[in-house]
Amino acid sequence: MGAKDLNLYSMLFAYLLLLIPLGILIFMQVKLVKETIVSVLRMSIQLGLVGIYLKYLFVWDNTCLNIAWLMVMITVSTFSVINSNGIRRRDFFLPVMGALAISLFFNISYFNFFIVKISDIFNAKYLIPISGMLLGNSLKGNIIATNTFFDYFKNREKEYLFTLSLGASREEALRPVVRECMKRSLKPTLASIATIGLVSLPGMMTGQILGGSVPTTAIKYQIAIMLAIFSTMAISIFLVILFLKNVSFNKYDVMKRNIFIKGEN
Repeated sequence: MGAKDLNLYSMLFAYLLLLIPLGILIFMQVKLVKETIVSVLRMSIQLGLVGIYLKYLFVWDNTCLNIAWLMVMITVSTFSVINSNGIRRRDFFLPVMGALAISLFFNISYFNFFIVKISDIFNAKYLIPISGMLLGNSLKGNIIATNTFFDYFKNREKEYLFTLSLGASREEALRPVVRECMKRSLKPTLASIATIGLVSLPGMMTGQILGGSVPTTAIKYQIAIMLAIFSTMAISIFLVILFLKNVSFNKYDVMKRNIFIKGEN
């Protein structure tokens, strides 16, 4: 037996919860009221449309459609990473998209074939929800990593140039920056992994229990998905930084100024 459905009145009560944080924001004069309302409306519309689309996507279960939907997810994630850094899309769209796509397709294929052991690794029931979890979590890490990378050159470029002046190669001069990017972007996920079960019951485990699975099965899936999330995040971050290093600098190993949108640097 699956989870109990939520009727119109249940959803109304869910939206009423929003009045509490909105009241706090108004009382404290925090200018996030409009942004909060817009964000909730966008979430509701987007999830509503996706729910309708996924209903038919699962029924049709067409490999080409499933992969096309993954590419839509990857494209949206790519724009999110690029926009968060104020960099030009024409320079970074393909590198960022490539890093996200390679890491996602590798990990989702591995997960479905070796862990879940399904014959059709592009089965919509497994492909879409699990890919969403992998991509959604790795997106956060990639935004942190790329922000760290570009912030370093906005605020501490002299350190990098000084290292170059001492005879270091670009790779050698960038090594501390790359280490910092990896560290900052992976630490939140590692902290989450370390506290799962004690501090929180994560989404996949809770969803499986509500869907009727026994707790031991839900736990196994949760462990597997967390390992897959960490793998997807680490690979995508490593690749995106690698690709950024190849397109962000001129022949003199100095970061190009025209990669930033006017007003962002």
